[in-house]
Amino acid sequence: MTETFKIVIPMAGWGTRMRPHTFSKPKPLVSVAGKTTLEHLLDMFKTMPNPENLEYVFIISPFLGELHIPAFIKEKYPDIKAHFVVQHEMKGQSHALWLARKYLHGPMQMVFSDTLIETDFSFLAHETADSVAWVMPVPDPRRFGVAELGEDGYVKRFIEKPQTMENNLVIAGCYYFKEGKDLVAAIEEQFKRNLTIKNEFFLADAMSIMIEHGTKIRVHEINTWLDTGTIDATLETNKILLDKQGPKVQTFKRSNVEIIEPVAIGENAEVSNSTIGPHASIGANCKITNSNITESILEADCEIQDSALTRSLIGRQAKIRGRGDGRIIQLNVGDNSEVLL
Repeated sequence: MTETFKIVIPMAGWGTRMRPHTFSKPKPLVSVAGKTTLEHLLDMFKTMPNPENLEYVFIISPFLGELHIPAFIKEKYPDIKAHFVVQHEMKGQSHALWLARKYLHGPMQMVFSDTLIETDFSFLAHETADSVAWVMPVPDPRRFGVAELGEDGYVKRFIEKPQTMENNLVIAGCYYFKEGKDLVAAIEEQFKRNLTIKNEFFLADAMSIMIEHGTKIRVHEINTWLDTGTIDATLETNKILLDKQGPKVQTFKRSNVEIIEPVAIGENAEVSNSTIGPHASIGANCKITNSNITESILEADCEIQDSALTRSLIGRQAKIRGRGDGRIIQLNVGDNSEVLL
């Protein structure tokens, strides 16, 4: 595999389930386990064959996406080749990919921005199938999309929110296509047929059209799939990632501090008379005094005083001032906010 390989990441949704954090920044820039979701996502592609031939296509939202994502990529990943496509109307997954169609030729990998999986992509150097869909068996697949396999072992069809539970191979939001042009052609036919669900064009319908035209799609099973699409899911993912990666503590100022691992603490944080952890992620430059922080994410530049927080997500430059009475509370506070308890 020597030709340019496209990594396509649609991330133009409004992130309504992650509010208030997505009022001020795109969902992929919310922190989890010491890094943004987007950084964790890009880390997944370190096992891609011929990483020097990767080319990234980010499908972003107007306003917040345009403002933050290109600048973030330029700062954090100055050496990667990146394209940015703005999706002004939220007409679904296939619509997003259609807007990026001029880049979708040759082999491509597509992954949704709130999906983190554990997989080794190196096998793609020798992949013979036309397409691969990553799946994970779950006890109850009824709120997901599933892949139904035929007798030949290839995908027979995709089913959105099945009514029964015998087929539990849930689609994890990660796909490989040997030829991006085939996907673009299927999306064009999807538009002509007007195959929509609640006025949105879903990728599963385009892939079903590909199957109709003889495309061979196989599944690749995984056993770790983390979600950052909701507050609760992000906090759970924070916990799992910290357990996997162990403590990640940068140089910070401390005075009378108890650390209960695993935790992630960013550089130049200042912590005094406090207990941090377990499963707490503290952003860079945070100032924490007389507080207990457990199972929570504090983004950069927070100030926390006299508070006991658990299962909380606190945005950048937010200020929390408690009563110092030890009462344990759970908060969801956006960027640049101030809470007096």
